[in-house]
Amino acid sequence: MVKLSEIQYRKAFDKLQVKKPWDMVIIFLLNLLIAIPIFIIIHQNTIDPQWPYQVDRIFLFILLLVVIQLILRLLRRIIIICIALYLLALAYGSIVDEYGFNSVYEDYRYMIYAMIDNPNPQDIIISRLLPFPNKSKIIKAVEYDNPRVRNFAITATAKNFRDVKGYGEYSTLIQCFAVFKEVNGRWNYVSDPKGREYIAKATESLAHFSGDCDDHAIMMVAAVKSIGGIPRLIHTGGHIYPEILIGNKNDLETINYLIKKVLFVEESAGKTLHYHIDERGQVWLNLDYTAKYPGGPFLREEILGALTLN
Repeated sequence: MVKLSEIQYRKAFDKLQVKKPWDMVIIFLLNLLIAIPIFIIIHQNTIDPQWPYQVDRIFLFILLLVVIQLILRLLRRIIIICIALYLLALAYGSIVDEYGFNSVYEDYRYMIYAMIDNPNPQDIIISRLLPFPNKSKIIKAVEYDNPRVRNFAITATAKNFRDVKGYGEYSTLIQCFAVFKEVNGRWNYVSDPKGREYIAKATESLAHFSGDCDDHAIMMVAAVKSIGGIPRLIHTGGHIYPEILIGNKNDLETINYLIKKVLFVEESAGKTLHYHIDERGQVWLNLDYTAKYPGGPFLREEILGALTLN
């Protein structure tokens, strides 16, 4: 058997590389994609010296570009090959309607948008990287901007709690609780086909108000988001359920009174609210299909992953 010499290996390896100057163009574009989120994290976690025209932040961004560019250039042989394989995977995903180029664009756009308006932007990156089962399919199934979903949510608000007065600050949450009442009051649990995970779109579940836990969660967060609520999905391992952001601990006191004394008096009589408090002190209330009132008992309380839809 003839063995390839080191020179032959290098020649074969060099053939896989992108030709100049395109390799530097690709590396610079990758540099920008990496530098932007890192800059946001540093910017929002350091004291602003109040320099005129934000000169300090301009220098910071330029410094990041230079440092990252040098690192990427040192690793350019490996990086170019990895990028090529990554692009092939995305091309395949786009063809078979799985995670493709559009999904990457939406994920990156969401991450940057959320980081800019968040005091702890590093948390956004972590949450986007956490594994969430069927993440791309679920995001696609949450059709909150579909007219049928919004019309259903509006109908629910007209049917439930329309006459509640005096809580203007919490009017959106009250309307979201109206959606919860309508969905959970009609939901019929139906299992997926044996041996297969079936992800139903929100509009599909509207037809019969039936499905398993993820179908319920998708429909709930779609309807809640369509009328201005901020929902999220929680993955607990074998179960997915929805939660809604109600504010901070002070808001929790008002919401507790609203649920137990005004909106869900019979359902919540003698019971407590179940919720999670995230790392920023925000309170998320349980909206699972097993709950008879917002904040009902958890079916499973542990959190393995969270997917916030804001």
